[in-house]
Amino acid sequence: MGSSFAWWAKGSHKGTPVVVKMENPNWSVEELQAPSEDDFLVGNNPTGTREKERGKNAKQLTWVLLLKAHRAAGCLTSIASTLVSLGSAIRRRVASGRTDADNSSANENRTVKIRFYYCIKVFLWLSLLLLGFEIAAYFKGWHFGAPKLQLQYIFTAPFGIRDFFDSLYSRWVLFRVEYLAPPLQFIANVCIILFLIQSLDRLILCLGCFWIRFKKIKPIPKQVTVEDPESGENGFFPMVLVQIPMCNEKEVYQQSIAAVCNLDWPKPKIMIQVLDDSDDPTTQLLIKEEVHKWQQQGVHIVYRHRVIRDGYKAGNLKSAMSCSYVKDYEFVAIFDADFQPNPDFLKRTVPHFKDNEDVGLVQARWSFINKDENLLTRLQNINLSFHFEVEQQVNGVFINFFGFNGTAGVWRIKALEDSGGWLERTTVEDMDIAVRAHLCGWKFVFLNDVECQCELPESYEAYRKQQHRWHSGPMQLFRLCLPDIICAKISVWKKFNMIFLFFLLRKLILPFYSFTLFCIILPMTMFVPEAELPAWVVCYIPATMSFLNILPAPKSFPFIVPYLLFENTMSVTKFNAMISGLFQLGSAYEWVVTKKSGRSSEGDLVSLVEKQPKHQRGGSEPNLDELKIELEQEQKAKKKKHNRMYMKELALAFLLLTASARSLLSAQGIHFYFLLFQGISFLLVGLDLIGEQVL
Repeated sequence: MGSSFAWWAKGSHKGTPVVVKMENPNWSVEELQAPSEDDFLVGNNPTGTREKERGKNAKQLTWVLLLKAHRAAGCLTSIASTLVSLGSAIRRRVASGRTDADNSSANENRTVKIRFYYCIKVFLWLSLLLLGFEIAAYFKGWHFGAPKLQLQYIFTAPFGIRDFFDSLYSRWVLFRVEYLAPPLQFIANVCIILFLIQSLDRLILCLGCFWIRFKKIKPIPKQVTVEDPESGENGFFPMVLVQIPMCNEKEVYQQSIAAVCNLDWPKPKIMIQVLDDSDDPTTQLLIKEEVHKWQQQGVHIVYRHRVIRDGYKAGNLKSAMSCSYVKDYEFVAIFDADFQPNPDFLKRTVPHFKDNEDVGLVQARWSFINKDENLLTRLQNINLSFHFEVEQQVNGVFINFFGFNGTAGVWRIKALEDSGGWLERTTVEDMDIAVRAHLCGWKFVFLNDVECQCELPESYEAYRKQQHRWHSGPMQLFRLCLPDIICAKISVWKKFNMIFLFFLLRKLILPFYSFTLFCIILPMTMFVPEAELPAWVVCYIPATMSFLNILPAPKSFPFIVPYLLFENTMSVTKFNAMISGLFQLGSAYEWVVTKKSGRSSEGDLVSLVEKQPKHQRGGSEPNLDELKIELEQEQKAKKKKHNRMYMKELALAFLLLTASARSLLSAQGIHFYFLLFQGISFLLVGLDLIGEQVL
C-alpha cells in the first residue's frame, strides 16, 4: 500500500512552483517550491516530514503576510498622495481668493444674491457662539442624554451653590424648552411629512418602472410596408425639419452638424437648420464654413444667424419657425449643439406618429459620452438615469405626459402651432411648450430604448448654473400656467397630476425640504435638543431613496453614499433657484449657456488629421487655418478658466461641522456621522474639488 501511494504521488502530483511577485521594485522575489515526493510518503520518517511541512507552511504564511503588508502600504501611499494633492489644491483656492461673487452676472441683482448668503452666515456665527456656550456648560457638569437634556439637574440642584454661569445656562435651557423647541419641532414635523410624501411618490414611480419591465411594456410603432414614391423605400417618410440651435459653442458644433447631416432619411424629405445665435464673429465664420462644406456634399442644410438675440433659445426657435418653407414640413426634430443622434434616429422616432393623430411629441433618452470623466459627471449620470428610465418612462406610459427635455425630440408642427408656439416668457421654454400642449389634449411618447449621445457639464460652475436655470424656470412657469391649468378642459386627475405632482411635489417641495430639513433644521436640533429628528429620517429613508435612485445605473452603486451627500449639497443651489423663480427675483431671468468641453469631438479631429478621409461622420475635413484659429481660441479659453470658492457652500459646511461637534455632547451617533460627512461634502463642493480641476 505504501509503495503504491508513493508511485501515485510521484506520477500524478508533481506540483507547479508558485512564484510570488511584488509590484514594488524594492521588494525581492521568492519562489516557493512545490511539494516533493517525500511529502507524500507517510511511512518514512513521519516526524521529520511534519517538521518540514511546518517549516514550509510558516515560510508560505510569511510571504502571504508580506504580500498583504505590501498591498496595505500601497493603499496608504495612494491615500497619502491623494491627501497631499488635496491639500495643495485647497492652498491654491485660498491663495487665489477667487469666489463665486467674482463671476456674478450683470443681469443678477447683487443685493438679492448676497441676502441668502448673509442669512446662512448669521446661522453660522450663532451656532459657533452656542457651541462654545454648550462646551463650557458640559465641563461645568451639565451632562446630556441622547437626545434630550436631563432637566432634573435644574430643579434638584441646591440653588445656593449655583454660580452666575449655572444660572444663565439654566435660564437658556428653560427658554429654549418653552419658546424655541415647539415651533422648531412643528417645522420639523411638517418637513418630515413632506419628505414622506415625496418618498412615497418616488417609491410609486419605481414600482411603475418595475411593472413596465416585468410586463415588457414598450411603445411600438405601426409597421408600414407601402413603398414611398419619392425615396423608393418601404416605410413612413414624411417631411421632417431638423433644427440645431447653438450659441458660441465652437467646441461641439462640428460633430453635431455632422451627426445630423448623416441621418438616414430621404434627402428630398429633410431640411436642416443651423440656428446660430453666436455673438463671436470667429465662431460664426467657423459654423458658416462647416455648413457650406456639407452643402457642397448635397445635404439640404441652411445657416441662420440672428443679429438681435431676443428670447434666447425660445426666440431662436420661434424665429426659425417663421420661415416660409416651414409650412411644407409636418414634423420638426430638435438637437442641442452637443447632441449626436445616431443615423437611424428619425427612422426609430417618426413612425410613432403614424396613424396616431393625437401624438404631439416623441422624446428619446439621453446617453452621456463623458459620464466617467470625474466624480461630478458620475453623480449626474445617476440622477439623469433615474430621470429618464423612471420618471419620464413611467409618466409616458401611464399618463402620456412628461416635460419635454428641450432636445433629442420630434414634435408634430401642428401641435406646436395649436399650443401657441415657442414663448420667451421663461428660461424653460421646453417645459412651457409641453405643458401648453398637454392642456390642448396632445399626447407624448417616451422611447427609453432610443438614445442620443450628449455631454455632461464637467465643472461645478457650469453644473451649478445649469441647475439654477432648471429649478428657477419651473417656478416661473407655475406662476404663469396655474390659471390656465385650472380652467383647462381636462380631467380632474390630470389637473391634480400637473399641479401637485409635476410642479409642487417634484419642483417645489423636493428642494424646499431637502435644504430646510437637512441643512437648517437638523443642525438647529443639535443646539435645541428638545426638538428632535428621528434616526430613520436622518439615515434610513434617505439611504433607501438613494438606493432606489441608483437602480437605473447599477454600475454606479459604489457611489451611493457620495450621491446622497451631493444631492443634499446641491439643495442650497436648488432652493435658492426655486425661491428666485417663485418670487420673480433677478436671477430667475438669467440664461447662461452650459459650457461644453468638446471631448466627444477631440477623437474625431485627431482621426481626421491622421487619416484624411474623404467623408467621415465625426466631422468635415478641416483646413489648417481653421484648426489654427480653433487652437488659439482654445488656449485663450483655458487661460480664462479657473476654479473658485463658493461662499454659501463653505458657510453651510462650517455650520454642519459645528453642529456635528455639538452632537457629540448628546452622544447622537447617527446624527453626528451624518452631519460630519455632510459638512465634509459641502466643504469639498465649496472649494470646487468635485468637478474639473484647472491646473
